[in-house]
Amino acid sequence: MGEAFQQVSDSMGELVGSFYPAAVYGNTTVGLTVYVCWFSLAMLIMVAILLAYKRNIEGRLVPHGTVANAVDYGMEFIANDICKGVLGDTWKEHFPFLATIFFVVLFGNYIGMLPTWKAGTGSTGITGAIALASFVYFIYVGMKKKGVIGYIKSLAPAGVMKPIAVLVWFIELFSTFLRLITLAVRLFCNMFAGHVVMGVFALMISIFVTPALQAFTISNMMTGAMSILWLVLLLIIYAVELLVCFIQAYVFTLLSAVYVQLAESEGH
Repeated sequence: MGEAFQQVSDSMGELVGSFYPAAVYGNTTVGLTVYVCWFSLAMLIMVAILLAYKRNIEGRLVPHGTVANAVDYGMEFIANDICKGVLGDTWKEHFPFLATIFFVVLFGNYIGMLPTWKAGTGSTGITGAIALASFVYFIYVGMKKKGVIGYIKSLAPAGVMKPIAVLVWFIELFSTFLRLITLAVRLFCNMFAGHVVMGVFALMISIFVTPALQAFTISNMMTGAMSILWLVLLLIIYAVELLVCFIQAYVFTLLSAVYVQLAESEGH
């Protein structure tokens, strides 16, 4: 059994390395990576489902079918639990963008839950691009409502001494750009870490069960029996990760809505 644990330890570097972006075309700096491919596939599946949903509801008051009802529930969830609760009267204006963000992240997350497939959101390049879209949108909303100069000035609080206002303005400016980084890194870390953990347990199952399949001995059977424990833990982690995929899409969309609300508010 000690040899099995040592083999797991020796294989960890290779396992973690398999989750790093690999170039399919070009290189990892300028090219097509495996994560771009998985994310593109996720987007194709998302578009196909949403088009099917659109055809399903045309001329009907209530959608029919499991997929259509699931999409409709998602739409209502975004509208009621995110848009209306955070944005108030302006929620309809921002609903299309926030719904798009939610489904993009959701499908990008869930595609990696299929065996041997990778999450499209498991790369900082992908999560950074989605975060940049959110960042540009709430900056645009703020400048549209207050004007370019008005939005820039709104970063500093009114009614305080100028030195303090300048200091706070720089802090707020830094905080605003920090939102871009935190949105991207939070999503990436949760998806990357979750899949690495599942990969570790899958690796342990494979390594611990192999001796039992090669030779029937008491020692090998005891080592092989440990794989049952790893399988149970893997299934538990998989179930948790299914929930995490949804939660991360929710959190990303909720934070985007909060940033839009802050950009619109008169006090910001």
